[in-house]
Amino acid sequence: MSLRLEFQQYSKPRLDGPGEKLVSDWTRFTKRVTVNATNDAIYRAWATRQGLESWFLRKAEYSMPEGGERGMKDFVMPGDRYLWAWHGWGDNANLRGEILEADGSNRLIFTFHAPMIVSIAILLEQDTKIVELKQEHIPADENSRTSYFVGCGEGWTFYLANLKSVLEGGLDLRNRDPRLQSVINS
Repeated sequence: MSLRLEFQQYSKPRLDGPGEKLVSDWTRFTKRVTVNATNDAIYRAWATRQGLESWFLRKAEYSMPEGGERGMKDFVMPGDRYLWAWHGWGDNANLRGEILEADGSNRLIFTFHAPMIVSIAILLEQDTKIVELKQEHIPADENSRTSYFVGCGEGWTFYLANLKSVLEGGLDLRNRDPRLQSVINS
């Protein structure tokens, strides 16, 4: 008989059987937040330049596979390449990646510091909208645990709270001053 426990949040500790030690999975995490907004508003916040720049990024640029740039209100599509920059950081602190999946309504998947992948799902549980973010394929080395598992986990927690704040009340909590460093909101 094998005993198997798994937890949804953070490092998904598990026991594989009697007498075995607890093992943590540092290669993935899940963050969830309730958001009182329509599916359309939530999806637009994730899948358009205008949406991302309202709560997450200073700059979101998307290049289409066939050439050209996406407009501010255009939905991203699979194969689009992105260039992202954050408030509180200079232009040299940017990220490039690719949109892997975008269904137009409740699911978006993109690379994030490749080989990592982030998936976004808009769910309905107990008549409540939930935004679920999963970051997977985090490298297993010690530096990645600190930089990506802990660092990205902390960052996504803030940005999901900011998404909720912006969509529910309009208050943007981001630090926009690059002179202020080591603050949780940039």
